[in-house]
Amino acid sequence: MAGAVQGGGSGSGGGGNVRRARRGRRRGKHRRLMAEINITPFVDVMLVLLIIFMVAAPLMTVGVPVRLPKTAAGALPAVEEEPLTITLTADGRLVLQKTEIGREELIPRLRAIAAERSDDKIFLRADGAVRYEAFAQLLGALNAAGFSDIGLVTDSDGPRLDGAGSDGAEQ
Repeated sequence: MAGAVQGGGSGSGGGGNVRRARRGRRRGKHRRLMAEINITPFVDVMLVLLIIFMVAAPLMTVGVPVRLPKTAAGALPAVEEEPLTITLTADGRLVLQKTEIGREELIPRLRAIAAERSDDKIFLRADGAVRYEAFAQLLGALNAAGFSDIGLVTDSDGPRLDGAGSDGAEQ
């Protein structure tokens, strides 16, 4: 009987090793079968990024800080292309889109850009502290160069000067 117990013990011990080996092989095969990528977390991350960019995109405007004058004018209609924007800062610097340029470079660069665009509309932004003379000179130079479709960018909710809404007092 002692031999039977010993044989049973060694048999189960050997069988246990065989089972472990089989399990290991099964796991190995199972791992090889799971060669596909679980894309659910990837899709979740992409959707979150899409939402973040959809919310942030309208907030990104031309990054030159200017204090625009307030007027009662309404918003300009939307355009197909990104608008060509010139900014005149309070200290007299000129910025085309987001790049600072010298006054002598403005017209040649505008002509080069306008040759590649279907729309020659220019949006002109000027800080409220800019002297009228500098603004008028810039506007005259643009007009003399053949750019006549110029929109002036302002902040809304300014005085209406007709007695309705705002009282017209300076702030």
